[in-house]
Amino acid sequence: MLTRRRFLSRFLIGASAVAAIGSADALFLEPRNLASEHIDIRLRRLPEEFRGFRIAQISDVHFGPYMGKSGLERALQLAQSFQPDLLALTGDFVSHSFGGSNGPRGARYAEPCADVLAAVKGVPVLAILGNHDHWNNAAIVEGALKDRGIQVLRNHSIPLQRGHSRIWIAGVDDALVRAADLGKALHDVPASETTLLLAHEPDFADYAARFPVDLQLSGHSHGGQVRLPGIGALVLPALAEKYPIGLNQVGSLQVYTNRGLGVINPPIRFYCPPEVTFVTLFPPQPV
Repeated sequence: MLTRRRFLSRFLIGASAVAAIGSADALFLEPRNLASEHIDIRLRRLPEEFRGFRIAQISDVHFGPYMGKSGLERALQLAQSFQPDLLALTGDFVSHSFGGSNGPRGARYAEPCADVLAAVKGVPVLAILGNHDHWNNAAIVEGALKDRGIQVLRNHSIPLQRGHSRIWIAGVDDALVRAADLGKALHDVPASETTLLLAHEPDFADYAARFPVDLQLSGHSHGGQVRLPGIGALVLPALAEKYPIGLNQVGSLQVYTNRGLGVINPPIRFYCPPEVTFVTLFPPQPV
């Protein structure tokens, strides 16, 4: 588990290097320097009708002390500029206040967060919960999202249809709190049909690779928040140590890890800007 104490102790190891390069950027500029990552992914089983299917992914909003309405609105505007066919929200919508503790007080941020997300129109919006949503109050966070028409996949799947073909979007509840049940999520999914999995923790891919899942979209790691040249992330949370950033291959499963939008304490990013991911799906190239 990524604790504040562990993050701080590891961060201090590289603090002098960060200061030498420019701590002002880490503290004030980079957390607001929103980046878009464009990635084309070829899926072996993708139906031809879904060629060019677009997914915008936002993860780890952590609405609260360091992420407010304007920051989330900016991310959503960027996401909608991609003209996505699906907006995927991969967990951790809330955070507790600095010096506070997890609980319903942190979960109260779910209401204003969901108010902003509810402004998205004309595109399916699917969400899963993350560990911080559970640690604060999963029922409150889920309720705020569902009350505003955002479907939350907690060990559940839904089909998306194009012409005579379909793909499935599966979502598991949080793995770190041992709530994920992939078997249940895939219960109604034919094993022969393309399946995209939303799973908050990227290292869940080691388990998901045992199932007929084609692509996993995750967050959780924040990319480490602080990455030093030649070293990488100073600290990574549990279940985000193997696949902490970008696209990775786990057997026949591809997993993409989004760096997240918000931050946890301390509110620092360095060489690791917040991210909105633009994924475009394609069938395999002809042999």
